[in-house]
Amino acid sequence: MKHSISKSRLWTARVMSGLVTLFMLFDGITKLLKLSVSVDGMVEMGFAEHHVITIGILALLSTILYALPQTSVLGAIILTGFFGGVIATHIRLDNPLFSHTLFPVYLAVLTWGGIYLRDKRLQIIFPIKQRRQITDKNDFNRTNMS
Repeated sequence: MKHSISKSRLWTARVMSGLVTLFMLFDGITKLLKLSVSVDGMVEMGFAEHHVITIGILALLSTILYALPQTSVLGAIILTGFFGGVIATHIRLDNPLFSHTLFPVYLAVLTWGGIYLRDKRLQIIFPIKQRRQITDKNDFNRTNMS
């Protein structure tokens, strides 16, 4: 199922997916290397230090799945679950809404937006309705959702 999309749309999708991939690779690698900033942050959020490597491995595996075109949707699904856990953790800690709690939501929007813009199959499953102009004899400027 080959289709062509505009270069600007393709590059927008690549940038969106690239930002998610880079952030998650950075996050996973810092956890895997047990850097103090990562370990301290995880402990402050209530996780035991020995969980840091496990969470880092899961983050890296799901990011790799997301980065590969053949498994990008599966990776996005797993990342969405990962982001849900992050959201729940921030809510439990009463962290600030826009900077902490909603940050994983921003990542999820970028994650799915990047795939949506470049994958026609996803656009078919989740169509975004567009406004179109309908003209008839009685009402020349009436708009309708299609």
